[in-house]
Amino acid sequence: MKLSMPRYDQAPVLVVGDVMLDRYWHGGTSRISPEAPVPVVKVEQIEDRPGGAANVALNIAALGAPALLVGVTGEDEAADSLVDSLNAAGVQANFQRIESQPTIVKLRVMSRHQQLLRMDFEEPFNTDAAALARDVERLLDGVKVLVLSDYGKGALKNHQTLVQLARAKGIPVLADPKGKDFSIYRGASLITPNLNEFETIVGACADEAELVAKGAKLMRELELGALLVTRGEHGMTLLRPDHGPLHLPARAREVFDVTGAGDTVISTLAASLAAGEDLPHAVALANLAAGIVVGKLGTAAISAPELRRAVQREEGSERGVLGLEQLLVAVEDARAHGEKIVFTNGCFDILHAGHVTYLEQARAQGDRLVLAVNDDASVSRLKGPGRPINSVDRRMAVLAGLGAVDWVVSFSEDTPENLLRAVQPDVLVKGGDYGIEGVVGGDIVRAYGGEVRVLGLVENSSTTAIVEKIRSKNS
Repeated sequence: MKLSMPRYDQAPVLVVGDVMLDRYWHGGTSRISPEAPVPVVKVEQIEDRPGGAANVALNIAALGAPALLVGVTGEDEAADSLVDSLNAAGVQANFQRIESQPTIVKLRVMSRHQQLLRMDFEEPFNTDAAALARDVERLLDGVKVLVLSDYGKGALKNHQTLVQLARAKGIPVLADPKGKDFSIYRGASLITPNLNEFETIVGACADEAELVAKGAKLMRELELGALLVTRGEHGMTLLRPDHGPLHLPARAREVFDVTGAGDTVISTLAASLAAGEDLPHAVALANLAAGIVVGKLGTAAISAPELRRAVQREEGSERGVLGLEQLLVAVEDARAHGEKIVFTNGCFDILHAGHVTYLEQARAQGDRLVLAVNDDASVSRLKGPGRPINSVDRRMAVLAGLGAVDWVVSFSEDTPENLLRAVQPDVLVKGGDYGIEGVVGGDIVRAYGGEVRVLGLVENSSTTAIVEKIRSKNS
């Protein structure tokens, strides 16, 4: 399955559900309490993070998608902290604030990156379900996907009303389910239970075949569009009516903390579907995102640059020979990490010391070097009959092996002007004895504020001279 990075900026998602504040007290431990056999933590830092449905919305915003959130809080300091954090992240928060009830807070005491204690401050909310439904209906017209983030805390009391409101507008509904009654999610486009939640409903599954059979039965009974079962270290399984099961392996390199992994899965799914990805591709992206988040401490969001880099690793586009689409993803990721892009081009028919020196000098002009190589037909037009000596795939393979070169891409035109317009490098470099004004494509680069630089060539190094020397010896 070939993955690419979606355009999340055009993918608005509405999240409705149980919001909470994840609060962390960090500090060192150096002694045991004289009052009881417990460690004494000297609290040195207090950290607040949005949790529950708020974490889902935060993850969506971190991917670059417009995120809207409807939930229920108290009228207190914890609610103010949530609003401040969400607004700072670009999430449009719409809270029903109930003065007589506290905002749900989960307090974790941490020392040396280990959780020592968790305390939950919560009461089920007495939500005004009709008012919440009106808020959702008002916001649905501006979004492409609705997410029900259900933690069973009382914010969601009218699941079917919300599902039907979205379906009437043709908006997919994704639900992260809780509890022992999944019938409240009837008609949803997709639900995402973990294996324990799934088996609570359908019974224990001895193997994948039984999981698939019981999942198919559940989809029929609840009229679901699809079912995604997340299975921890065994990855995840996507089931759809009239399709074979799709099993995806876990992608985590190291599991540090599974807190919020389900939030990351459904947020990446929702944003990807809203951006136009089909369901299998959206699930594959969510699987990559989950592999990243379990390597982080506590409730955390996955940023677009992090996911983009994971997609690059998946597609083998961190370095080497790329197609144009892969190259543009790689360049976008490099820019997101503050790296300067250098671009140069040529035929590079027979690689020699002059080429190597020139490419090292070009790479020194920035952080990443894009090398555009003329294909065989354009080399023949430029150099005449008998050229190139080496085909474009062989030339690119050799060039990709050089330490100075990050990405190699081919082009079929006589000049790389179309590539320059697409890539928009920060620096365009050419080697030669002509002035800057003579560099092909220089006007394109200067027009958007880029730089054009000319580097000298190594003397007595020329592919043409090498070819002529070989020919003269053979004759």
